Amino acid sequence: VDKDALDAQVKERKIQEAAEKARHEDLANEMKRNDKIMCMLEERQKNDIRNINKAITEFQKNFQKPETRREFDLSDPQALKKDKPARLSDDDPRCTVSGLQKFMGEDLNYDQRMKFQKEQLREWSLQQQKDWKNALADQKFADDLYDKTRIALDQKTMEQEQKEEENKRAVCAATKDFNRTQAAEVAERKKLEKYQKMKDDMAEISSLLQGDFLSENPEQAVSSFGSHRVVTDRWKGMNQEQLMAIRYSQQQQVLEKLRLKEEERQRDAEWDRQRIQAARAQLVLERHQQRQNRERRQALDSINAELSLEQKSKNIYLKEEEYSNFPTSQYYAQFNTTSR
Repeated sequence: VDKDALDAQVKERKIQEAAEKARHEDLANEMKRNDKIMCMLEERQKNDIRNINKAITEFQKNFQKPETRREFDLSDPQALKKDKPARLSDDDPRCTVSGLQKFMGEDLNYDQRMKFQKEQLREWSLQQQKDWKNALADQKFADDLYDKTRIALDQKTMEQEQKEEENKRAVCAATKDFNRTQAAEVAERKKLEKYQKMKDDMAEISSLLQGDFLSENPEQAVSSFGSHRVVTDRWKGMNQEQLMAIRYSQQQQVLEKLRLKEEERQRDAEWDRQRIQAARAQLVLERHQQRQNRERRQALDSINAELSLEQKSKNIYLKEEEYSNFPTSQYYAQFNTTSR
C-alpha cells in the first residue's frame, strides 16, 4: 500500500472538507445577515405603511369630514332627528287637509281628561301618605316590642353567664389542685427515671469500653461455622494477603483490557486498509468505465458522420437523376403556362 499517497489523499480531503465547511459557514453567515436585513426592511415597510395609513386617516378626519360633502344630506344618519315632526301642534299651518295630520273632533275632552287625571293623582298621593304613616306606626310598635324582648333576654343571659362563671372558677380551682399534684408526681417519676438512665448509661459505657468491639479485636469476626467465614457486623477488614490477592486480580484485569483494546485497534486498522483498497479499486473501475464510454462515443460519432456523408451523397445523386430524366416538352409547356 502506498501510504504516502493515501496520507496525501486524506490530507487533501481534509483540506477540501475544511474549505467546504468554511464556505458553508460563510454562506450561512451571509444568509443570516440577509435575513436580518430583510426583517429590518419588512419592519420598516410595515412602519411606513402604518404611518401612511395614519396620515391618511388624520387627513380624512380633519379635511374630509362627511358633513362637508355635497351629497351629505342624502345619507345623513341624523336627518330624521334634525327634521321637524309632521305635526307640532293643532294650530300648525303645515297640517293641511291633504296632509292627513289633523281631523275634526280629535281629542275634544282634553281639559276634562287632564282635570280627572290630576284629581286621580292627588287621591293616589293621599292614599300613599296614609299607608306610609300606618306602616311607620306598625314598624315603631314592632321595634319597641323587639327592644323589650331583647332587654329581657339580655338580663337572663347575664344571669346565666354569672352562674357559668362561678362554676368555671370552681372547676378551675379543682383542676389547678389536681394539676399541681400530678406535676409533683411527674417530677418525682422523672427524677427516678433520670437516675436509673444515668446508672444504665454508665453500665453500658463500661461494657463497651471493656468489650471487643471498641478494642478492635479481629478474633471476634471469626464465625463459628468455620475459619473461612466471618461475621459481617463484627468484621474489621481484610488482612495483607487478601489485599495483595485483590490487587493482583485488578492488575490482571487491566492487562486483559489493554490486550482487548490492542486487538480492537488492529482489527479497525485492518478494516480501514480493506476499505481504502476497495475505494481505490472502485476508483480504477470507474475510470476504466469512463474511458470505455468515451471510446464508444467517439466510435459512434465517426459512424454517424460517415452515415451523414453517405446520406448527403445519396440525396445529390437522386436529385441529379431526377433532373436528367425530366422531359423537354413538359419543360416548355410548363414554361409557357408560367409565362401566361
